[in-house]
Amino acid sequence: MKNVIKLQTKSTKPTNLLSLRLFSFIFLSTTYLSFSQEIKKDTTKINELDAVLVSAIRVDSKTPVTFSNLNKKELKSRNLGQDIPILMNYMPSVVTTSDAGNGIGYTGIRVRGSDATRVNITINGIPYNDSESQGTYWVNMPDFASSLESIQLQRGVGTSTNGSGAFGASLNMLTDNYSKVSNGEISNSAGSFNSRKNTVKFSTGLMSAETSSAQGFEIAGRLSVLKSDGYVDRASSDLKSYFLQGTYVGKTTLIKALAFGGKEKTYQSWNGIDGETLSNDRTFNSAGMYTDEFGKIRFYDNETDNYQQDHYQLHWNEKFSEKWNTNLAFHYTKGKGYYENYKENADFTDYGLVPLTSEVTTDLIRQKWLDNDFYGTTFSSNYKDKNLNLIIGGALNKYKGSHFGKVIWARFASQSELEDHYYEDFASKTDGNVFAKANYQLTKKISLYGDLQLRNVCYKANSLETGLVNDSFNFFNPKAGLNYDLNSKNTLYFSFARANREPNRDDYSNGTPKPEQLNDFELGWRLTSEKSKWNVTAYYMKYKNQLVLTGALSDVGAPLRENVGDSFRLGLEIDATLYLSEKWLVRPNIAFCTNKNQKYYFQKDGVLQDFGNTNIAFSPNFVAGNCLTFAPSEKLQFSILSKFVGKQFMGNIGSKTSELNSYFVNDLNVSYEILTKKVFKSILFSVLVNNVLDYKYVSNGYYFTYDDTWTSPGSTTTIDGSGYYPQAGINFLAGMTLKF
Repeated sequence: MKNVIKLQTKSTKPTNLLSLRLFSFIFLSTTYLSFSQEIKKDTTKINELDAVLVSAIRVDSKTPVTFSNLNKKELKSRNLGQDIPILMNYMPSVVTTSDAGNGIGYTGIRVRGSDATRVNITINGIPYNDSESQGTYWVNMPDFASSLESIQLQRGVGTSTNGSGAFGASLNMLTDNYSKVSNGEISNSAGSFNSRKNTVKFSTGLMSAETSSAQGFEIAGRLSVLKSDGYVDRASSDLKSYFLQGTYVGKTTLIKALAFGGKEKTYQSWNGIDGETLSNDRTFNSAGMYTDEFGKIRFYDNETDNYQQDHYQLHWNEKFSEKWNTNLAFHYTKGKGYYENYKENADFTDYGLVPLTSEVTTDLIRQKWLDNDFYGTTFSSNYKDKNLNLIIGGALNKYKGSHFGKVIWARFASQSELEDHYYEDFASKTDGNVFAKANYQLTKKISLYGDLQLRNVCYKANSLETGLVNDSFNFFNPKAGLNYDLNSKNTLYFSFARANREPNRDDYSNGTPKPEQLNDFELGWRLTSEKSKWNVTAYYMKYKNQLVLTGALSDVGAPLRENVGDSFRLGLEIDATLYLSEKWLVRPNIAFCTNKNQKYYFQKDGVLQDFGNTNIAFSPNFVAGNCLTFAPSEKLQFSILSKFVGKQFMGNIGSKTSELNSYFVNDLNVSYEILTKKVFKSILFSVLVNNVLDYKYVSNGYYFTYDDTWTSPGSTTTIDGSGYYPQAGINFLAGMTLKF
C-alpha cells in the first residue's frame, strides 16, 4: 500500500562514468570455504524427500533454463537485518532499491529490467505475489531469510510455475529443511541508523522411539524483531515476524505444517524528493508534512503503513517407489492492514461528508484499509527413470480482497461517524493452471525438454478507480529446449518459452488494458572445471502489448503502466566462479542488454507523436560487479562486494529529465567463526560495511509529464519532472550468532 505525491524536479548531475572502466565485475553471492572442495559438490542439495516440495518448479543443469542458486551458507554472513532483495543484489541482472535508503523496510527488485510485479515469486511452490497488484511486499515478511534453505532465481520465462506469469524472472524460495538433531540459535545485530535485529531459532530434531532412526517428528521455529530509523528522515521500521514448522518424516512420507508471518509498522518514505532537494537535503521526507493553524510546518507522527500477514501451509509428500513421488499442498494467507495520512484542505465531498455552511474543506486524518484472503491448493506428480523425468502438476487458488477507507479525525467533522467508510470496494480473482513437463535423455549427449501449461484467470472488481471489471483469460504457455553435452565439462543449451499474463488492478485503473505476451529465446553455455565455473547466456525476449512502466504515478502513488505494442529485450549475461587458489575466490557477473519499445507513440505538446524506438523505462543497458573473497583460514573470510548499474531512463520517451544516473558501490563483508566445545557449537561474528566509499547515489525514482495550456496561452506545452529515492552513504551492520 503506497501513497506517493508527485513533485516537480530537476534532473541530477551526471555521475562519474570512470567507475565503469575501473570495475566490470559483478558479485554472484558470498561463498564459504574451502574453495577447493566447493566446486566438487552441489551446495544446493537438500534431503531427497524435502526436495519434492519444489521439484515441480525448480530446475537443475539438465534443464535448458537460465538460473542461479543462493543457499543458506551464502546468506548467513550478510543476513544482519536487510531484506531479501538486498541480499540478492549481487545475482546476475538484478537491480535492487530501498525506500528508506538502508535496505530495511520497503525494498524492491528488478531482473533484466522487469519490476517486481513481473517476477513470479513462490514459497515452497505456493504463490506469494499479491493477486491484485502482482507485486511483492517483502516488508510483510521481515527476516524471512533466516528461515530459508535456498533460493533459485530463473531468469526469463523459466519453467511453468504457479501464480502470475514470469515476464522477467521467477524466484522460488524453499524454507528450512528439517533437522535430525536438536539445535538452537540466537542471533543479534546492530548498526547505523539505530538498526538492530534480534532472532531466536530452535529445532527439537527428529523425535523417534528409536534414537538411531531417521524417522519421527520435528518441531522448529523462529522469532524475530527488527527496528531501524532508516537513512531517510523518519523512515522508521518496526517489524516483527515468526516461523513455526512441524514435520513428520517417515520412510516414504514427508508431511510439513507451517505457520509464518509478519507485522510491520513503517513510517512512509514513498514520496521521493525532487532534484533540487536531492542536492541540498538528501534525507528530506515530505510524508506527513502539513501547516498548522498558526502557519507552522509540522509532521504528523503517525503517517505510517501498518499491515499484518499470516501464512499457513500444509505439504504432504509421498514416495511410492524409486520412480514415483507426489506432492499435495494446501495453503491460506490472511492479510489485513492500513496506511494513515494527514490530509490538508480535503474536500468534504471526496470523503462522503456534507459541506458546512461556512466550510467546504477540512483537515482530516484518513486510513485506507485492505482486508484480504488467499487460499488454494497445489499438486504435482513426478515420474523419474534412467532417461525420463516427467512432472505433471497444477494449482487452483482464490483471492478475495476488500478495500475501504475511514476518516478517524476531522477538524470539521460534519455528519461523520467514527466507523463510517467513505469508500468500499471489493475484488476477487480465481487462478487455475495445469502443466506437464519432461526432460528426456535422447542420447548420451542430447537431452530434450518440453513443457506445456494451460492457465485460466478470472478477475472481478468494482471500484471508483477500476470501474466494473469482469475479465476472464485463457492462456496457453508452451516451452521447449535441448541440452547438448559437448564433453564432461561443457554443455550448450537452447530454449524457447512463451508466457502470457493478465493486467493488474492499477492497469484497469489507468484505462482498458490488454493482456501481454512474451516469446523468450535463450542460448547458453555452461562450463565446470576444477578451477572455474562459467555460465554464458544470450537472450531475446520479444513482447506483444507489454505493460511497461511509464515512470509516472497514480493519484495514490502506484506506478502506472501502459501497453506499448511491440517491444523487446536483447542481452548477454556472463557469470563465473574462479578459484584462484585455496584462499582466493572471484565471482563476477556482467549483463549487457538493449531494451526497446518499437514505434512508440506518446502525446507531447498536445500532439500524438511517433518517437520510434525508445528505451524501456528502468532498464539499464549494463549491470556489472564482483565479489572478491580472501579466506586466510576456514574460519575467517573477507569479501569485497561491488556493484555497477548503468544509466537508465525512468520514462519511455528518452527525456533528459527522466535520466537516472549510473552508480557504482562497494561493500565489505567480514566473518569469523569460532568452533567451541562447551555450551555453544559455534560463535559467528559478522560485519557488513555498506557503500564503503561513501558514494552518493540514487537507485530508483519516478517521472511524470502533463500537458499545460497556462504556461503558453494558445498552445500546449508538456511539463515534466522527476522524483528520486536516495540511498545511504557509508553505513554498517555487525552481528553475533550463537549456535548450540
